[in-house]
Amino acid sequence: MQLQLDMAGKVVLVTGGARGVGEGIAEVFLRAGAEVEICGRSTAPAPGAAPGQPRFSQVDVRDPDQVDRWIEEITARRGRIDVAVNNAGGAPFADFASASPRFHRRVTDLNFLAPVYVSRAVFPVMDAQDDGGVVLNITSISARRPSPGSAVYGAAKAALESLTTTLAVEWAPRVRVNAVSCGLVATPGSTDHYGDAEQTARVAATIPRGVFARPGDIGAACLMLASPLSAHITGAVLNVDGGGEWPAFLQHSPNTGALTAKSRGR
Repeated sequence: MQLQLDMAGKVVLVTGGARGVGEGIAEVFLRAGAEVEICGRSTAPAPGAAPGQPRFSQVDVRDPDQVDRWIEEITARRGRIDVAVNNAGGAPFADFASASPRFHRRVTDLNFLAPVYVSRAVFPVMDAQDDGGVVLNITSISARRPSPGSAVYGAAKAALESLTTTLAVEWAPRVRVNAVSCGLVATPGSTDHYGDAEQTARVAATIPRGVFARPGDIGAACLMLASPLSAHITGAVLNVDGGGEWPAFLQHSPNTGALTAKSRGR
């Protein structure tokens, strides 16, 4: 039996929702019937929204004034905000010691302070609604394991997970706050990080399920956490990572081959 979640009449915000993981999240909510608002720093090919499409606004979420204006405009036009997904984020590979202070600041601004600004702006709107609202923070496996080449990104995501648990307490019971921790996700930009098809396949083999997540997998987790099915879930961090990563010691274990075959169902 297929479970259908109905988000008709709900207004959902997705930062960075025009591409990659954000696009997948927006598409899942659209299929569930929600009215979806997305934003990004660059201009959308088709401003506004056609029927069945998200409405795009050009917003730099690192700027609190731009965020405040965006939330005010949506509230005036839609009359409510039910779900805010803090998805915008990321960082290019950079050696920690060689990267400039300005680089580290920009990574922190995008991956931690931007969700702070959006969450702060939507809270009064959600808190005034009879049925409250939901804030979802997209974090990363990098928050809880060493992340060489993206140290500040991992630290910012760890801070965002801490913020998630604290706001869940401060804003209960009217506003629920949860996080979705992503493992490796296949997006059009994946090859920039993981290489060509052969290299990507080798990276995928380090995931217990043997495959990268799809953006829609992250969207499905967000939809579940935003739905009444999760009415008693707040302050949680949901791992969507295919089982995480194989422990490094298994590379040297005599049972590695058997374990790998078993995990693939052979």
